Amino acid sequence: MRFVIAILLFALMLSAANVRLYLKDGGFQLVREYQVLEDRVKYYSTERGDWEEIPLELVDLKRTKAEAMQIETDRKREQAESADEDKAEADAAREVQNVPKEPGVWWVDGDKLKPVATAEMKVNTNKRRQILKVMSPLPLVPGKATVEIDGAQAALKIPPGRPEFYLRLSAEEPFAIVKITPAKNVRIVEKVAVIPVTNEYLEERQAVEIFRRQVGDGLYKIWPQKPMDPGEYAVIQYDDGKVKLQVWDFAIANPLLSEPPAKPDVKKK
Repeated sequence: MRFVIAILLFALMLSAANVRLYLKDGGFQLVREYQVLEDRVKYYSTERGDWEEIPLELVDLKRTKAEAMQIETDRKREQAESADEDKAEADAAREVQNVPKEPGVWWVDGDKLKPVATAEMKVNTNKRRQILKVMSPLPLVPGKATVEIDGAQAALKIPPGRPEFYLRLSAEEPFAIVKITPAKNVRIVEKVAVIPVTNEYLEERQAVEIFRRQVGDGLYKIWPQKPMDPGEYAVIQYDDGKVKLQVWDFAIANPLLSEPPAKPDVKKK
């Protein structure tokens, strides 16, 4: 992007150095500079490399000045955009340097990075619950199961909007932001169907549409494409078909519930 802006700036510099002196008959002279005298315009022709003069009544000065002003405006705008982009890139580089080196997830809270805690998951087969270890996927019997997190709510509450996260992977695996479903004292991360005979695992989850940008080796910045509704969510790293997950849970706060209740208006008698 900076390369494109540099080309545009160079083009504008060339345009500024060579002014179009417009004539009232629709033509123009390409000049390096010009001077308005009493009844004539003196200009330096870039085509012939010499000073020349033309009657003032033949020159469209209004159009000439308007184009020169537009060129100058465009030049200043391009310079401002280039400066803003340079600043954004510098800010992003500083932010990336502050991301810890170990695998994990961090929420971008203004100019600070806040760690998102890793959640301990359990697999519920309706007959028993087992702790799901990341490196050792559980063998499941044919039927249905759910991957759950204990507790009705995540400890980390994030304001509504489009929160940004840094995710440093522990391995080159897919990742996502998912909406998780509260149940009785637990939150369901995904549902699993175990196919009989083949023992294949079909994992069903509610993925949120996200943008992602790789900013380092195994390091990604991710954020939702649309503002997130209040509720329970998680960033996950997974290996489909193996019920192998890492989960970092958080909640999008409900602004209506976070406001303190209004005090009743008690009138003195």
